[in-house]
Amino acid sequence: MAHLTPIKVHGFHLDLYGHVNNARYLEFLEEARWGLMEEYGDLSWFMAQKMALVVSRVDIRYIRAATMGDQLLIETRLAELLPREGKIHQRIVRKDNGKVVAEADISFAVIHPEQRGALLIEGELFERFNQVLLATSELV
Repeated sequence: MAHLTPIKVHGFHLDLYGHVNNARYLEFLEEARWGLMEEYGDLSWFMAQKMALVVSRVDIRYIRAATMGDQLLIETRLAELLPREGKIHQRIVRKDNGKVVAEADISFAVIHPEQRGALLIEGELFERFNQVLLATSELV
């Protein structure tokens, strides 16, 4: 089951047309990813190891507009683990009718300030992410 993050659309989220500004969706999605890691990912462990999760790619598909007062739910799940990156799938849906507002696929890497490039996702790092993967995997 995906991690769920509720968001209420406020006036400062809107563009001149009364729709949520495209850049705000990035903020909504980031807030939801933080929520995912706070709930399942043990952020304190990553901080103690001096590891940082960095976004390397964002692919957003805007499907329908969200407007003032809309109650949104962001579904976030870890979708895939590769040797040096992970992939997160996110959907923004309207709470009242379940219609999809936007979908995004996010690629991320793990870095350490004392090492060059993305870390291999192996050992304990793999195990920590695998717990998130198992907790948020879709039922087939």
